[in-house]
This record gives sequence, structure tokens and C-alpha cells, in this order.
Amino acid sequence: MTEIGVVMEPVPKCSAEMSSLIEDMGFDMVLCPDTQNLSADPYGQLSLIANATTTLRMGTGVTHPVTRVAAVTASAMASLQEESGGRAICGIGRGDSAAAHIGKRQATTEELRNCVLTIKHYLRGEAIDVGNMQSPIRWIDPEIIKPVPIDIACTGPKTIAMACDVADRVTFAVGSATERVEWAMNTANEQIEKMGRSRDEFKIGAYVNLICDHNEKKAISMARMLAGLVAHFTAMKEAPTEHLPKQLKPITEKLQTDYDMKNHSSEKGDHLDLIDDEFIDWFTIAGPPQKCIDRLGELIELGLDHIYLLGGSPVQEPRDARLRAMVKQTEVFAKEVLPSFK
Repeated sequence: MTEIGVVMEPVPKCSAEMSSLIEDMGFDMVLCPDTQNLSADPYGQLSLIANATTTLRMGTGVTHPVTRVAAVTASAMASLQEESGGRAICGIGRGDSAAAHIGKRQATTEELRNCVLTIKHYLRGEAIDVGNMQSPIRWIDPEIIKPVPIDIACTGPKTIAMACDVADRVTFAVGSATERVEWAMNTANEQIEKMGRSRDEFKIGAYVNLICDHNEKKAISMARMLAGLVAHFTAMKEAPTEHLPKQLKPITEKLQTDYDMKNHSSEKGDHLDLIDDEFIDWFTIAGPPQKCIDRLGELIELGLDHIYLLGGSPVQEPRDARLRAMVKQTEVFAKEVLPSFK
């Protein structure tokens, strides 16, 4: 059975309450982004979520190597794992807005790989050679704290291949078009076959931008910001574009130079002028419950083990009202779509 979770902004005095509602709706997981200039710190909120829930798994969606070195992430994740009784997930990627908003570049695929391997060493209680000494995280005992699964978010072919090599969970961030997820799954399967790694050793899933609403026009309008944000992941500096389908390639090439990073994850982004309704309908799942069931079902049939929903909110400010409205909007999916996959 495919696990289905929700990505939500970490909001002090609100996250724990909302996560309890998400658990009651029947979701399996909740992830919080780690982007310090755009939202509150995730780790404090994730610990509160751990104490407000009993079965819900929780983690970052995503952290990265740019603002947190491997030892810091390993220590934070082990803390969350202990606090939650083994329900933590370390969602990690190359970094995007968190790096850009402090004037730094995102990590390379190789840097992400090295960071992930270092985190795994620490979580297994092993020492890392730091030049003049062997450096373990002394308080982590893997006999007491089970190592946290590493979940790598990946968009391009190189990062997908790397994730299949070292991750416990591989999660595509390629949009919600069936052909995009199918391409990513084929890319992953080719790498798995090349490595000789068993598919049973790890899980494969996807971040799915999805707005469920009986009013399709409203759903498509709410999905515009998400469509631009996720399309931007294909438009990183020097990212290859030759493998992209005709619907996405011209937008990617424009976003490589014209993405409005100062308004990342905001309805105010100038780049949203590039995102028309036809593109949204292809790249995002937006519309009434049956449409969501049909489109999401196509993705799950490709072999996905888990789905993380990137939803939208009809309210933009303030933060707590935005989060509450997003969770309220998610109720439509929980009541009328989720039962089809449980």
C-alpha cells in the first residue's frame, strides 16, 4: 500500500495542532521544509509534532548540506528519532531557496552524496575522519536510536542515479504529469539494474503538487504558485534540458534566467506569468476528487511506494492562517480521495 503524506510549512504555535488533524485524516507522514529565510526552523516544530501525534511519521522536506553540515543534521535527526519513538525521516536535497537567500550556491550532486554518506556513518555510531582526529557523535547509540532513513529528493538524471545508489528512500521532484514521473521511474530502474541493487532495499516515491477542490477553476488558480516552484527545480544552473518534454522545456529554459527567487514560494513571483492554465493542468493535479483519483492512480501504478502532497492554501497571510487554510483545503482530499488508496 502506498504511503501518503503532506508537506506543510513549520509554523510556531500551529504546527503541532495541524499535524494532529493530518494524522486524524488518515495521512501517514508530514514533512516540513528547511529554508531559514522563508519559514520557521523545522526541527523544533517537528519535535512538537512528534509529541502531538502517535503514528504519524515526520521529517524534513527537505534539508540540505549548504546551511547545516552533516554532523549537525545527524545530531538533529537522531534527536527527533529518539523523541518520536522511531518515526523520523531525513528528507534531504541539494538545496535551493535556503542557499539562494544567503547568497550561496546549491550543493552539487557529489556534495549531496558525500553529505548523505557522512550522515549515515554518524547515525550508525561510526567515527568520521576530520583530518587530525576521528570524530563520532558520542551520544548516538544505534542500539538505542535506530538510524533515521535518508530520503533524497531528486529531479535530474544524475541526482536520481545517485539517490538510487545511496538513499533509503528516493523521492522524485519532477511534477505530477504522468510522463514526467514515468521518465523518473525509468531513469531510476536503469540505475538500479546497473548497480545490481535490490529494489526491495529502498523505497521510491514522489512529491506530487495536488490541489483537490470541487471547483476546478479555483483548484487550477491555487496550483499556479506550486507549478512554478516545482518547474523551477528543473531549471537549476547548468541543469540539462535535453531530456525534458515539449510542455516543460521552454518554461525551464526561461526559468533558468527569469525565476523570481526573492518571491520563491509566493504568489507574487514575476515568473508566474509563464505558468498558464494549460501547463498547470498538465504539470499539476488540480480539480475535483474523481480527477485526483484518476491522475494519482496513474502515478501509483508506476510503482510508487510513497507520495508527499504539495498542497495549496486559499489564504496567503498571516502564516498561521495560511497553514490552517491549507489543512482545511486538504480535508477534501482526505475525505473523497484518500480512501481510494487505503
